[in-house]
Amino acid sequence: MSSILVSFLLQVPNAATEVSTAEVSEVDVNVLQLLMEGGWYIMLPLALMSLIGMYVFFERFFAIRKADKVSPDFMNRLKDYISQGQLSSARNLCADSNTPLGRMLDKGISRIGKPLKDISVAIENVGKLEIFRLEKNLSTLATVAGAAPMVGFLGTVIGMVNVFLDMEAAGTVQVSDISSGTKQAMITTIVGLIVGILAFMAYNHLVSRVSHVVHRMEANSLEFIDILEEPARG
Repeated sequence: MSSILVSFLLQVPNAATEVSTAEVSEVDVNVLQLLMEGGWYIMLPLALMSLIGMYVFFERFFAIRKADKVSPDFMNRLKDYISQGQLSSARNLCADSNTPLGRMLDKGISRIGKPLKDISVAIENVGKLEIFRLEKNLSTLATVAGAAPMVGFLGTVIGMVNVFLDMEAAGTVQVSDISSGTKQAMITTIVGLIVGILAFMAYNHLVSRVSHVVHRMEANSLEFIDILEEPARG
């Protein structure tokens, strides 16, 4: 019994040595070729959606950042011009700012002399139009965020169908028979999720920046109405 145990223990290191010395073949993976194995009819729509998403994000990012650039002393200067009766200078200040806030308050200045309710309605109408412009194409980015994973899952289903067709044609199950369809299923899922996640994050980031601009516009429009009410209170 002891001799059998000793011989078994002596064989274990030999087996481990044989496994460790076995040659492992390395496979060079070409990323572009790997992506193309997902099927051009799936990868092409995903590539187009990623390009559209990138364009919308950067175009809106710079547009919103420009809209949010308001001079810190803008309202103070505007208040001074209005209190001194220099309405033309106040309107020039709004025009020079070239921002949604400037265009909104310019409309209010042009209505000075009318009831405050009419001025407030005019400012609100311009504000709605400016918000619509800020949110331009954000729905497209949201569509990319939702559609890209679905397109990826479609490629997954097509890949699994190809796996079963290859198995049926081969009659036997071997790795080489199902590898092509399996790779297509996995690649399309990964790419679709990546495009969708990035588009979703970009959409939420832009929405938060738009909300920040809108809150500033609302706060400054209320401050503008207060400026107009000051002479009446005095």
